Parts: sequence; structure tokens; C-alpha cells
Amino acid sequence: MSVITDKKAFEKAVPIVVTDARRAAKLVASLGPIERRWAESAGFDGAPNTFCAIPDAKGNVARVLAGVADAEDPWALAFLPQKLPRARYELGKGPVAIRPENAVFAWDLGSYQFTRYKKGKRKPADLQVPESARVREWLQLAHAVRLVRDLVNTPAEDMGPEDLSDVAREQAERFGGQFDEWIGDELLAQNFPAIHAVGRAAARPPRLIELQWGNPKHPRVAIVGKGVCFDSGGLDIKSADGMRLMKKDMGGAAHAIALARLIMQRELPVRLHMLVPAVENAIAGNAFRPGDVVRTRKGLNVEVGNTDAEGRVILCDALAYAVEQKPRTLIDFATLTGAARVALGPELPVLFANDERLATRLAAASDAEQDPIWRLPLWRNYRRLFDSDVADFSNSGRGGFAGAIVAALFLDYFVPDDVAWAHFDVYAWNDASRPGRPVGGEAQGLRAVLAALS
Repeated sequence: MSVITDKKAFEKAVPIVVTDARRAAKLVASLGPIERRWAESAGFDGAPNTFCAIPDAKGNVARVLAGVADAEDPWALAFLPQKLPRARYELGKGPVAIRPENAVFAWDLGSYQFTRYKKGKRKPADLQVPESARVREWLQLAHAVRLVRDLVNTPAEDMGPEDLSDVAREQAERFGGQFDEWIGDELLAQNFPAIHAVGRAAARPPRLIELQWGNPKHPRVAIVGKGVCFDSGGLDIKSADGMRLMKKDMGGAAHAIALARLIMQRELPVRLHMLVPAVENAIAGNAFRPGDVVRTRKGLNVEVGNTDAEGRVILCDALAYAVEQKPRTLIDFATLTGAARVALGPELPVLFANDERLATRLAAASDAEQDPIWRLPLWRNYRRLFDSDVADFSNSGRGGFAGAIVAALFLDYFVPDDVAWAHFDVYAWNDASRPGRPVGGEAQGLRAVLAALS
């Protein structure tokens, strides 16, 4: 249950009094003698992510003092649900006021545990907050983040191309969208040869998943997500360590599906077109090879410099198809390069954009939502790094330079300048736990993009 918003279900709850380190001493001094001695003996000083549960005469929790760094931080209370004693809580009056929508977002995601294969460590505490439009919206955001996490955390055995398709179909049916897909050799018949080339060696056939929704008179927004459900590296096989987390290589698809869900759920005035090329990059006798030349939907021929640079190859067909529909805005998400992580680390997704107004809007939304992104340049001089002697260009760069930029520039060939396009190179994973963000799958940039589109 974790978050309760229906007032009919409300009951007596323990107040959470929020402070920061600057105002904690004054708060403690204002308490009654017994509560003050308890807080002082516990050493509560309002430090971020600390709390003091003050008991009543019967030994039950009567009040909780909680320390935060920033009242506007959407994760401010995320450390509490799995640490507080099991009980019903509510926001109390204190030196620091937490907005109800921030509280439910932090509480819901602070309660998150991936329990498909293993029981959770414990049941989280419950928070009751009166429902409002903003509270509803932020709970929707939290549930979309949960969707991303669940999809990314699920191993490839249970999250292959067909499983991704089932999730997308479920969202379409739930919100009145139109669903379609092309599977296996249908990709060749419908001119998606690059997607087919990457996925043809797998036992589970590749597919292109399509979801459309909204009024055709509204501005068209295309969302594309990389859906490599497992990446062995292909014939340029990854090391064991490099392959260990490759169940998450469909993280871009998880973002695209979650964003599509939010757009439909919020009934934004857009014509949504979501595309997910879903494949496994596997090894078999018919796998695509280094040195092969792959034809693309746009008619450009790509030399395979490295079979482990497969994500951009499937995305190019999906992007080419998306721009044929003349969208006003095109956004793609992809776990595309390790170079982006080397540049910015695991917590900061990379943004590339060919349109200054779109980039500015995304940056403003990132700041407003405290959902960090960082822009790198589409430095087209670097196109020389993937020149090819036998095809229009290669799918991999030379010399190991500017890996994230080279990957973005590859995609740039398939998006005309008159389409406002943003490409997010995301990690989609938490390497270390933080409050509300346990180790495992993670949504990055999702709230910022939704705000920019709203």
C-alpha cells in the first residue's frame, strides 16, 4: 500500500516533523522535556537522511523527527519508508515544509523493491496524504519510474522482444492507443533491414513495436527506445564482466514505454508515435559479421566495424521510419555507449540535440524537476571518424575518440535538420544505492522530458 490518498481510508497517523541541520537545535529545544531528552540522547541533529522516532508512554512511535538537506529535493523523504517502524504516518508541521507531491513521490519510490524472484526485505511504512491533482500526477510519475525499473531489472530470459511487446501492447490497450508490430522476416518485407540484421541470429525473432495515440490534428511527437533485450556483443563478443549487466540494454525501450504511458495517462495534446526496435544481439551461424555491409531503411549502407555497436544500427531504421511521419519533435532513449558513462558517470544522462529551442526547453525542465541531464555537442567534424572505404559510413569510430558523440552522429544521419530531435544516452542503472534509488534499473531524464513536452 505504502501511499494512501483516499481520505475515506485515513486513520490516526504518526506525524513526521521535518527539519534541516540549521534549524534542528531550535526544533529540539521546543519539544516537551521528555521528548527533548529523547531526541538529545539519540543525537538527532537534523543531518540529511537521519531521523529520530520518539515514543509515547506505551512504547509506540508518537512523533518522528526527520532531517533533510533541501525541502525541494524530490527524494528528500525517500530514506524513511523502509527504515521507520511499520505504522501509518503523515506530514506534520515543522521548520521545513515538504510539498505533498514530493512526499508521495519520494515515499512511493523509497518503498520500491524488485520482488519478482525474491521476497522483499520488509514491508515499508505507510504514508497518508490527501489526494490532489499534483499528488495524483507525482504518483503517476513514481509508477512510471517503477515500470522502468521493473523492466530493466527483469533478466533477459523473461524480458525478450516478445515480452517487451506485451508490455507495450498492454499500455496501448489500457489507454486507447493503437498497437502494431513487425516480426522476423516481416521486417525485411516492410523495409527495416538493419533491425533484422542485428536480431536475426537470436532464437527469439527481432521485431519493431509501434504504438500510436492521440488526435491526428495535434502536434506529432515521436518517441523511440533502444530495445536490445540482451547484448552478447555479437561476434565481437563482450567479456564476461562486460556482458553481466546486458539485460539492461533495453533500458531505452523501458524509458520510451514509460514516457508513452505518461503522455497517454496525462492526455497531453499530442499525436504520439512510439517505436521500439526489439532484438537480442546473439551469436549463431547467421549472425551479422564485422565487415558486413548492412542496408538501412533510409537507403544508406553501413559497414559493420564492430558488432557490439548494434544499438545505433537498430535505432537508425526506427528513426528513419519516425521522421517519415513528419513529427514536430523526436526523442530517443538508448543505453548506447560506455563512453557516455566515462564522460559523465552513471548518474548523469547525456543529451544531444539538433535544435536549440528543444535543448533549452529540456534543460529548463531538468532544472525545474531536479532530474539531471547534461548536453554534449553534435560535433559534425567528427563524422570523419566513421568514414568507410566500402559503404556510406561505418557503425563504429576509429581510435576510441569521442565515443558518445560518434554514436550520436551516426543517428544524426537519419534525422533531417527540420525535425527537432533529442537523443538521450542513458545508463538506466544505479551502481550504488541512494535513498529511493536502490541498486538496479533506473529511470533517467524521464521527468524532465515529460515536463518539456507538457
